[in-house]
Amino acid sequence: MINNTLSSYTASTPSIDTELDLADTGQNGIKQLESALSFSPSLPLSISARQNWLVFAAAVFLVSVPVFVEAPIVRSLPTLSLALTAFWVWLSFTLMSRPATYVWGDLLLGFSWSWLAGAIYWGWLRWEPVWHLPVESIGLPFACWCLAKSWGKVGSWFYLGSLFGTVLTDVYFYIADLMPYWRQIMRVDADLAPQILQNALMQVQTPWGQTWAIILALVLLTVGILALGGKQKHWYAFGGAVLSTILVDSLFLLAAIAA
Repeated sequence: MINNTLSSYTASTPSIDTELDLADTGQNGIKQLESALSFSPSLPLSISARQNWLVFAAAVFLVSVPVFVEAPIVRSLPTLSLALTAFWVWLSFTLMSRPATYVWGDLLLGFSWSWLAGAIYWGWLRWEPVWHLPVESIGLPFACWCLAKSWGKVGSWFYLGSLFGTVLTDVYFYIADLMPYWRQIMRVDADLAPQILQNALMQVQTPWGQTWAIILALVLLTVGILALGGKQKHWYAFGGAVLSTILVDSLFLLAAIAA
């Protein structure tokens, strides 16, 4: 009877060796899964890279907005353009309050400073190019403060990239002696603008103008491409803003040629 009881207990209870085999199998399965994942593309890295390029594309778009959207508004309704800054700031903080849209709110906050500067300058000071850079730099203290606090990096670097492109563009206007044409085209009727653009184009087409245009374009291209090597969202925002300066300036050149 005792033998029967022991036999029954042995049959109903897993052996120690069996339990060890199951444990080894489970551990091996986990190791195999980890090994497979290590050789497969990393999903988080893939998502991060995709978002970096989305930030880059958004930065390019937002640099173009003040030129092609804000300019017509500010010409006829400067006060409305200025008031829209408050809307952009409100929207940016609203987006930043949600983790899923934080980066877009961050980027929009940096754009708000560019919009504010454009509204002030093109609304009331556009006749004097000397005031352009000081007004465009209105958000510089805030951007530097944000970076010192390690907060709002994407928007701050976007603003700095946009400002950097603006600085080089204005430097070219000074070097190529285009400032007189700037003043003229801001004061004359629209019918006379094409002739002024043609005169400015002749200035650009001189050997001096062409040489400096190439030099500054190479500087923008180099800085923009190097920024993309940072592999972080704020560097893609900076690089997009810098590289889009070449696009915007090229469109202005085409407009002058078409005129």
